[in-house]
Amino acid sequence: QVHLVESGGGLVQAGESLNLTCLVSGTIFSHNNAGWYRQPPGKQRELVATISGFGRTTYADSVKGRFTISKDNAENAVTVYLQMKSLKPEDTAVYYCTLGTFIGTNYYPASGWGQGTQVTVSS
Repeated sequence: QVHLVESGGGLVQAGESLNLTCLVSGTIFSHNNAGWYRQPPGKQRELVATISGFGRTTYADSVKGRFTISKDNAENAVTVYLQMKSLKPEDTAVYYCTLGTFIGTNYYPASGWGQGTQVTVSS
């Protein structure tokens, strides 16, 4: 079983930065893939960024060049980070991290969901 705890969200002004952290614990394989999703108010959850077990990263076009995903592995725990710069009001959402699987180039969450962390960007 995997337990995920996201943190680091908050209220910022447009142009500012935030760093999100996700602590993942439980039954974790060493070469694990991770991803950050977000769910804007009234909209569906969308994939923002992924990182493979070997460090390859992908980003949604809307955040490319502004967000950076990274990951630290430890025994029975993984910490996944999302550095967010030049934030825009449209980045407002609840952000969630997952561990998951790649099938081809497509990422599929497999760990369940944490409680998420709210990011609000004012204009």
